[in-house]
Amino acid sequence: MNSILRERGPILQARPIRQPSVAVLYTDPVHGDRARQLFESVMRQRLERFGAAVDFALAVPEEEGAVARALQHLLRARPTAILVASTTAPAGPEDVIGRALTRIECQLERFLAPVEPGNLLLLSYKEDIPIISAPGCFRSAKPNVVDLVLPPMLARYRMSGWEVACLGHGGLLG
Repeated sequence: MNSILRERGPILQARPIRQPSVAVLYTDPVHGDRARQLFESVMRQRLERFGAAVDFALAVPEEEGAVARALQHLLRARPTAILVASTTAPAGPEDVIGRALTRIECQLERFLAPVEPGNLLLLSYKEDIPIISAPGCFRSAKPNVVDLVLPPMLARYRMSGWEVACLGHGGLLG
């Protein structure tokens, strides 16, 4: 047991969410405004539950270069987390969002989560800033994978791909 604790760290941590700063990138195939219309209200409601608000937001067409430039711009503000709300489901690291993240040298931490709804989660980091893409989740106010991964990230905890995989234990959110 001690070796597991030394290797993996504490079993439980309590971290407060203090003045989180959230950036949102809205993308859709045309210009991003449709994504903003679809997601903005639900996004605001979800963040309010955690005592957070959208401090920075951009809307761009879902094109690799535009997404990469927008992410770089949002990263300069040093938010606690960046949420990518896209109207198309991520197909993994090789889709537009994944290629844009690779282009700006993000560390792709995890694609796919054993949680329903929300199995198409794409989690990456640029330095210590998490970037989360989970398009269907941002459209729905019902509990989903974002409600599981966002609180630790807002508390500035770096969630690993292994920890996302562990969400499979009881991963059906009714």
